[in-house]
Amino acid sequence: MKIAIVHEWLVNYAGSERCVESFTNIWPDSTVYTLVDFLDEEQRAIILKGKKAKTSFIQHMPNAKTKHRYYLPLFPTAVERFNLSEYGVVISSSHAVAKGVKTNKKQLHISYCYSPMRYAWDNADEYLTGFKGRVAKLFINYLRRWDLKSSKNPDYIVGISNYIKEKNNRIYNRDADVIYPPVDTDKFPLELNKEDYYLAASRLVPYKKIDLIVDAFANMLDKKLIVVGSGPEKEKILSKATPNVDVIGYQDFESLKTYMQKAKAFVFAAEEDFGIVVVEAMACGTPVIAFKRGSIRNCC
Repeated sequence: MKIAIVHEWLVNYAGSERCVESFTNIWPDSTVYTLVDFLDEEQRAIILKGKKAKTSFIQHMPNAKTKHRYYLPLFPTAVERFNLSEYGVVISSSHAVAKGVKTNKKQLHISYCYSPMRYAWDNADEYLTGFKGRVAKLFINYLRRWDLKSSKNPDYIVGISNYIKEKNNRIYNRDADVIYPPVDTDKFPLELNKEDYYLAASRLVPYKKIDLIVDAFANMLDKKLIVVGSGPEKEKILSKATPNVDVIGYQDFESLKTYMQKAKAFVFAAEEDFGIVVVEAMACGTPVIAFKRGSIRNCC
């Protein structure tokens, strides 16, 4: 049976991409579809086993590599244009539009849901800021109507946590099973010798609240913070950084693991859907200082 995996976009190696990696570990012959694919060769080897994904027309839009989110109003059309008729099973890896792919009654569509569309619901005000946000707000009612309609597409929805199970029920009026994301704790061995710094590591996007953490450390100049990650909020976070805050950008796995093992504590301010990185930090023996909302309530 042929299997298709549909993921929103492939531009880095973060939490949802680790799930896609697990899917391709289980089904190495599957075909991956995505709005855009700008992985480097190392990431491609891990996530896609060296193959290229089949992409949408957004791949060829101006500045799509770094500005793909600007094309949010086009995402529904782009994902609906994927022709998946040759596949018996479709797995949508979805936090926005992937679940909206078109399937027929002879196909089994399972949606692995990281969150209902953040841009349209609980996190809309955080994402839809600035010029692009004002433009996107013109389409917010359209996105919500489309999102509610597309939530009926999957035959089954699987949430990544009980928190997301509740959101699916509240927003989509659909029940969901729960399968937690993969966390390879063996790759994060215990380290008892800590150094005198705090760590934040995340994609630099609004809902992760890295700017809030940096603001807090601006009032604690005697405490050092290291920020690992990249994303559209990077310039904003750099502008807020005080001398005790180092924003060091994306780090490879070995470097991130070392920072995580040696940190005095890991700081996490997001209302998270699951929080893979939080579990990894705890596996290292690194205490976690977290916002007590979302799925974090159940894991730290």
